[in-house]
Amino acid sequence: MTTEVRSLREFKMPDVGEGLTEAEILSWYVKPGDTVTDGQVVCEVETAKAAVELPIPFNGVVEQLFFPEGATVDVGTVIISVAVAGEAGAAAPAVPAPAAAPVPAEAEAAPAEPERRAVLVGYGPRTGGTQRRARRTTTTTKVATPAPAAPVAPVAPAPAPVVPEQPSGERPLAKPPVRKLAKDLGVDLRAVTPTGPAGVITREDVHAHAAAVAAPAAPVEAPAAPEAPVAVPVAVSGAGDVRVPVKGVRKATAQAMVASAFTAPHVTEFVQVDVTRTMKFVRRLKESGELGRDVRVSPLLLVAKALLVAIKRHPEINAHWDEAAQEIVIRGQVNLGIAAATPRGLIVPNIKDAGGKTLSGLAVSLGELIDTARQGKTPPADMQGGTITITNVGVFGVDTGTPILNPGEAAILAFGAVRELPWVHKGKVVPRQVTTLALSFDHRLVDGELGSKVLADVAALLEHPKRLITWG
Repeated sequence: MTTEVRSLREFKMPDVGEGLTEAEILSWYVKPGDTVTDGQVVCEVETAKAAVELPIPFNGVVEQLFFPEGATVDVGTVIISVAVAGEAGAAAPAVPAPAAAPVPAEAEAAPAEPERRAVLVGYGPRTGGTQRRARRTTTTTKVATPAPAAPVAPVAPAPAPVVPEQPSGERPLAKPPVRKLAKDLGVDLRAVTPTGPAGVITREDVHAHAAAVAAPAAPVEAPAAPEAPVAVPVAVSGAGDVRVPVKGVRKATAQAMVASAFTAPHVTEFVQVDVTRTMKFVRRLKESGELGRDVRVSPLLLVAKALLVAIKRHPEINAHWDEAAQEIVIRGQVNLGIAAATPRGLIVPNIKDAGGKTLSGLAVSLGELIDTARQGKTPPADMQGGTITITNVGVFGVDTGTPILNPGEAAILAFGAVRELPWVHKGKVVPRQVTTLALSFDHRLVDGELGSKVLADVAALLEHPKRLITWG
């Protein structure tokens, strides 16, 4: 007589990108009691880079959801448990007993980083991750599961005594990205009061400590500063003030822009360009359909192609600064980033090996990138590895600006609105279509001569688009 064995398997919040430490649960697609299958999407989460759907890596029945929608969860924390049914011993290596949900946050902090295998969701279920659960060897006193039932308290009160151990001289508990943040801010982790599970120091703890040192009178007000109405209002206080929580993409953008602004010495140059011929070329391409049916053709496509040709003529602009080695690294491949405004904030997906694409191939890639960004489905991989960026501020009716570099890149080109202006053409003042280009660059890598040559080349190519053939 065969006895069916039921055991609980836990699914943790995976690391869906490089260096991500947390994600917000946007929506659950299942509820307790639902049957799930290997590879089935159970929830959608928003990381610092994109909204991503998470597939469950095993079959079973949903036992418990540990966090509600809207909760922000650390990578490595259990978010759902599933009762797995099978033959005796079928799931033995996975979980020795229905372990408590708060355990993962403790265990993820202590081991060395290589023990955690990054899972890039959306590319199929992982195949060997369940065997890592054997490292749970110190949780025999936490056999009961109800502790994490509170949606905003993923950690049971029991681990609290770990916190006082920080000042004892032992190495403070913190994940690698948090250690790097502390190093960048000049914060001694031994002096930071941890608030994370089992005494783990979080990014917020580091920022709070740094703010307290800089302004002891008001250490808590600093994080609440962002009040710009850039998102759906969440809370109204006082005389109509609107407070907007900064998290996910917007939080990552804010941190990246601060790091960029205070790390790379920015220089911005401007040039006005008569793009009348380029606009005629765009109309001709649209009408002829020679780039392919249903292929989006826009002025941005020609700007992108012009920048790629300019990079081919001046490859030193496609570089990054290696701080550790104190070297300039000239990249062999151009991954062209396009800044895109989405409901969740500004993101910069990039077209891989854009320099090797034909005008038709570039048009297809650009159209796919824009459509995916508008749907909020840009995968993290599309936002990694960018080498140079274009930001199209003209779509908002803006003439130009001084764009901030995407971290790790040497330059960013702003494309302003195209306007009909009086212009001297062939010795006469006539109405022409004119735009303003702005190129910001990192002056550690790019001097004024190189930056000026690149910007001048882009302008010349847009003024006479036939040069795209002769120069390219």
